[in-house]
Amino acid sequence: MKYKHVFLGSLAALMMFSCAPKQYQIVGVERTRIIVDSHYDQNPDEAAAQFLAPYKRVNDSIMGPVVGAVARNMSPNRPESTLSNLLTDILVWAAKDYGERPVLGIYNMGGIRADLTKGDVTYGDVLDVAPFENKICFLTLTGEALLEVFQQMAYRGGEGVSKGTELVIEMDKDNEHGKLVSARLHGKDIDPKGEYRIATINYLIEGNDGMPSLGKGTNLVAPNDASNNTRFLIMNYFREHQARGEVVDAQIEGRITIKK
Repeated sequence: MKYKHVFLGSLAALMMFSCAPKQYQIVGVERTRIIVDSHYDQNPDEAAAQFLAPYKRVNDSIMGPVVGAVARNMSPNRPESTLSNLLTDILVWAAKDYGERPVLGIYNMGGIRADLTKGDVTYGDVLDVAPFENKICFLTLTGEALLEVFQQMAYRGGEGVSKGTELVIEMDKDNEHGKLVSARLHGKDIDPKGEYRIATINYLIEGNDGMPSLGKGTNLVAPNDASNNTRFLIMNYFREHQARGEVVDAQIEGRITIKK
C-alpha cells in the first residue's frame, strides 16, 4: 500500500508538471506577400463558378453601378493625403443639407478602409472606402479644445482635415509621434476663447481613435437616420459631379506639413 501511495503521488506530480504553463519565446518572424491576380483564374473550378453565379449577379447589380469618377489614384496617408482631403471636404459640402456651416471637417485616417483607383467609382468602391455605420454630425468646440484636437492629431502624425486648415507638426526622432508646432484655420490663428463649428463623424465624438477632445463639443447635432451614413454622403457628392459631367479630384495642399 505504501508503494501505491508513492506511485500515485509521483504520477500526480508528473501531471502537474506537464500541465504547468510553458514559457514560449519568439525567436524569429518571417512574412511574404501573395499577389492575388489573374494567375489564380487560369484553372477555374467550374462547379464552384456555377454555384456562385446567381449570387454574383445579385452582388454585381448592387455593387456595380457607377456613381462617378476620380481623376487620380487616391489613398489615405499621413500627414495628409488626397483621399482624406476629399472625404473631409465632402463632410463640409454635405453640411448645407443640415442647415450647418462648419468651418472645419475632421475624418480619421483609420476610418478610410480602401483606396480609390483613377477612373469610374462604383457603389462597391465607396462601400469599401467607408464600410462602417458612421454618420455625419456637427458640434461646437472652443478654440482651446480645438487646439487639443490638433495636438492629438499631431501626436498620431496627422488625420483628415478640410480645406483651409494649416497645421505644422514636428515628429520625434523615431518618427513615431509628433507635436503641434502651429495651427491656423482659414488664414487666422486659433482663438482659444473662440468657438468653432465642426463637421465630423459620430464615431469620433465618442472619444475614439486618439482624438478624445472631440468629446468636449457642445450644441451637438447627430442625425441618426441611415441616410446620414458617410457612404451615402460620399455617393451623393460623386453623383452630383457626375450629373454635371465632372470628374472628382483632390490634391495635396499643405493642410498638414512636417517641420523640417
